[in-house]
Amino acid sequence: MSNEENTGKSLAEILAVRREKLQKIRELNVQPYAYQFETTHTSVAIVNNYATLAEKITVRLAGRIMAIRKMGRASFSHLQDDAGRIQLYVQENQLGATAYQLFGLLDIGDLIGVEGRVFKTRTGEVTIFVDKLTLLAKNLRPIPVVKEKDGVVFDAFTDKEQRYRQRYLDLIVNPEVKAVFRRRSQLIQWTRDFLNAHEFLEVETPVLQPIYGGANARPFKTHYNALDRDFYLRIADELYLKRLIIGGLDRVYEISKDFRNEGIDRNHNPEFTLLEFYQTYVDYLYMMDFVEQYFRFLSEKVGKTQVAFGDYTLDFSQPFQRRTMFDLLREYVGQDLAGLAESDLRALCLQKGLEVKPDYDYGKFIELLFNTFVEPHLIQPTFVMDYPKALSPLAKSKRTGDPNLVERFELYIAGREFANAFSELNDPLDQRERLERQSQLRDLGDEEAQTMDDDFVTAMEYGMPPTGGVGIGIDRVVMLFTNQTSIKDVILFPQMRT
Repeated sequence: MSNEENTGKSLAEILAVRREKLQKIRELNVQPYAYQFETTHTSVAIVNNYATLAEKITVRLAGRIMAIRKMGRASFSHLQDDAGRIQLYVQENQLGATAYQLFGLLDIGDLIGVEGRVFKTRTGEVTIFVDKLTLLAKNLRPIPVVKEKDGVVFDAFTDKEQRYRQRYLDLIVNPEVKAVFRRRSQLIQWTRDFLNAHEFLEVETPVLQPIYGGANARPFKTHYNALDRDFYLRIADELYLKRLIIGGLDRVYEISKDFRNEGIDRNHNPEFTLLEFYQTYVDYLYMMDFVEQYFRFLSEKVGKTQVAFGDYTLDFSQPFQRRTMFDLLREYVGQDLAGLAESDLRALCLQKGLEVKPDYDYGKFIELLFNTFVEPHLIQPTFVMDYPKALSPLAKSKRTGDPNLVERFELYIAGREFANAFSELNDPLDQRERLERQSQLRDLGDEEAQTMDDDFVTAMEYGMPPTGGVGIGIDRVVMLFTNQTSIKDVILFPQMRT
């Protein structure tokens, strides 16, 4: 720890001391903010290749000072780069008086470049004996100092609010956080690999849309000055991807930022990453197999088909369970809801102490009962099938059985929804009628009901092939395969309340 933090100075005093040191560095004719520094190795590469490098080869690396022990004319320091940490040994006789004077003005958090030979101390720690030192950026503001002794961590930087608001500090002080975001990048790349291998074409659709649709959600609105019109940030990609299906692109996907003007909690962030893919001439049963294959593929890529997530161990090696929504409701609510009218469902919800809003309709009551009584029990990967038509205005009706149901599934894992899929509705007359019903619900106060998109229905009138479509929340996939139970831990800069 640097001297100023040891004295218990206030933040204002520390900032003043840092600026004084900056001035002294300039007086040494040292540029405190460098333009470049060529490196030859990372910290981890040096440690892993010690036998080859020891006492023979000069190495150059750059990083941030994370610890300093100044001891007269010789000092130790720890340097942290993107790969890890390594110890430095700095000696005045080796470095020279001026350079050692510069070292005396450095603090934890300063960025430096060093050149030197590699050796091991008497305790066996791989260390760089510094021949040359270059200041790359003087740190003017103290970073949290995490101390460790005998495997015990002291003063850990664990404040969630501060970590999310200052992610740059989180990444500096908690290097393990980097592993989560490296894994995120890998999972997205593996997703592309999986879909590309199945001959899907990655496409891009508009973020700003004159009419939003494809999901039940409230949008963010903005104004397009050049057109003098209000536009919306997309809530889904579905209706544009289906236009491409109609246009003759048989397999398309998009990994996109989507935006829903909704609450913020452990599972929801208003700005999120969504994967949607569509394939012609298949239905939801085919897509069910395909989604199961995708999740198993990811589990194999991370190296384990049994995945720890919170308190659960999830098994991706076994066939996913497949249950109908109404079978699950009967099991966990305790009665058959399939034949109940809207008034009966309202009474049941009230009887069970659930909050019922005035604008709730049949679909909302079913959704409320399912989310409350069924969802928490769906721990191992489970496909929930055959939803009420009232909840699914873009899905085809069941080809057999109850015509009030649609061919839709959602994938639940650890009590959370991960995927949503349909046998996509391709009858333009039926589609128009359902979207008009959604517009009526909006007029009655349902702000999340879908809007009428005449251009989309017009496109369908040219002929849309039978299609299976899937949406998967990428943020939740990352949560799953990095064992993070809050969405904020897998988004570099999550939205925060003021």
